[in-house]
Amino acid sequence: MDTSPAVADAMTDSPLFRRVPPMHALAAFEAAARLGGFAPAAEELCVTPSAVSHRIRQLEQQLAMQLFERTPTGVRLTTAGRLYLARVREAFVSLAHSRPDAHGPRVRLRISVPPTFARQLLMPRLPAFMRQHDGLDLEVHVANPVAVATDEPADVSIRWSTGNDLGGVVHRLFDERIGPLAAPDLVAELGLTSAAEVAAAPLLRTPLLPWTPWFQAAGLNLPEPERGAVFNDLGLVLEAAGAGLGVAMGSRRLAAAWLDSGRLVPITDILADSPHSYFVTCAHEAAARPEVAGFIDWLRAGFAE
Repeated sequence: MDTSPAVADAMTDSPLFRRVPPMHALAAFEAAARLGGFAPAAEELCVTPSAVSHRIRQLEQQLAMQLFERTPTGVRLTTAGRLYLARVREAFVSLAHSRPDAHGPRVRLRISVPPTFARQLLMPRLPAFMRQHDGLDLEVHVANPVAVATDEPADVSIRWSTGNDLGGVVHRLFDERIGPLAAPDLVAELGLTSAAEVAAAPLLRTPLLPWTPWFQAAGLNLPEPERGAVFNDLGLVLEAAGAGLGVAMGSRRLAAAWLDSGRLVPITDILADSPHSYFVTCAHEAAARPEVAGFIDWLRAGFAE
């Protein structure tokens, strides 16, 4: 079989190839069928049960068939689902037997990612991705979140941006809602309960996330703070706030580890839309490569819920 780049490109452009369901949807279907439910499948795949349900519904829509019967007591395969499961398992076995020789050429994927996203959002999910792609050599380069570009060459880049400065293939991973966070002791010490009291507290600053959008959402006609410690990394801002240095502006998603541990608490219920968010990007010519398209598809699906 001819596996030259030209033939490979022709295959990926064919209608048949475009009808192949995404791997993350097939993995969710196989795991749910094998384990008997969406919850255990979600635990194995390191995603939420709603994400598994969403992927399987997408698969059912693409196939135009119902794979599971949903009942108050759980789910069970339909006849069509049992037949399709056999085909999916045959395909998985075929893929497993055709994986590259350990001593032969391997596929390399280079990712550029900001440090806080890498630590808080990517690393917890990455083992599940690598279990599905054991023929892949992954390179992860930490990128300066303030810089427009990184010196390290990358096949896929994750950027914290408004999106206006990005080119190539660009996908927003999720929207961000932001609000003030601080250490519980600092909140108690300063008696912080209202937006005005937050504005008068020591505010931690970063060029990555301004205070002005939240001031506006809180009804405060205030300019961007000009005094206070400045950090060029979102994780450092959260660490500084957790240490009691001041109040940080942050998103609940990115600050989940600090909030879950109790090192930080939200001060008010007032939230604002962040002017920045995380985007995944790649060059147009790289988007046709299976490992690039597969990683972007997996990343977008993981944050779809």
